[in-house]
Amino acid sequence: MKARLPQGFGGGPSNMQAMIKQAQKMQEDMQQKQQELEEREYEVKTGGGVCTVKINGKKEITSLTLDPAIVDPDDIETLTDVLTAAFNEAIRKVEDTNTEEMSKITGQMNMPGLF
Repeated sequence: MKARLPQGFGGGPSNMQAMIKQAQKMQEDMQQKQQELEEREYEVKTGGGVCTVKINGKKEITSLTLDPAIVDPDDIETLTDVLTAAFNEAIRKVEDTNTEEMSKITGQMNMPGLF
């Protein structure tokens, strides 16, 4: 009984070389995109705009701005909730953008049986 290979798989050395070149190009594109993403800066506002966090693509907080109205010594819990939400949203925004941008590159790869 013969095994059937997916269409486009096999076909000799030239097909394999084309797939290797395609994989190398994808790797180069991913490295370039990763560098570009690390250089981006994102801004997130929470608590109705009383807290602004700036974060870079490396997930490093670069700036935190608080409206004085949120700073109430008798209500530290609200301040910590707003800060926690801001940090989490900032990290989520970086991760979602990175995933979306990288999938644009890896989605181009057409290697049957591998992806």
